[in-house]
Amino acid sequence: MALPIDVEGGPHRPDYPPKTPPPPKKPVEAPRPETRHDPARPGPGAAVAAQPRLRARIANRRAANWTLDAAPWAHKSAGPKASRNVAEKLAGWGYRPARAEHAAALTARLVTAALADDGARISVHLADQDQQALILVLSHQPAQDTPDEQLLHDLAATGVVSCGVDTDRDGAGRRRWALIDL
Repeated sequence: MALPIDVEGGPHRPDYPPKTPPPPKKPVEAPRPETRHDPARPGPGAAVAAQPRLRARIANRRAANWTLDAAPWAHKSAGPKASRNVAEKLAGWGYRPARAEHAAALTARLVTAALADDGARISVHLADQDQQALILVLSHQPAQDTPDEQLLHDLAATGVVSCGVDTDRDGAGRRRWALIDL
């Protein structure tokens, strides 16, 4: 077997050390397997049923919100302040003053109930859509699971379309809301 001849006339030897290409800057990632959820075949970790966290979400409509101090010395002013804010905002959106005053009275009742949770602050959320207004008050205080049945009865007696109370699963506070016709 004949060796290849180098330019200088001698046998060709390979370069020492042999040249290797530089490593890639980013390691190549293997293709990820296609995962599809098949309810008939639960995968690993399916033994624990997780429910999504309850969240208040107001989207695609006019909305306003206010944060109020819930300290004991602010209890007397929080309800009237929230009521005034709601009435002014609804009047600004063009609703009749009588309906705005009804919403303000409901807001004061919801705020009073939220203040009973003894948190550091509360927030009032207002949204409107299709001649209805949603008034939502968050207490931001882990609350006991005691029901607010009297509150619900009081709100229902005022002619609301819908009302409710629930406690956030992770202990972030209690939500109280009322939906009214404007």
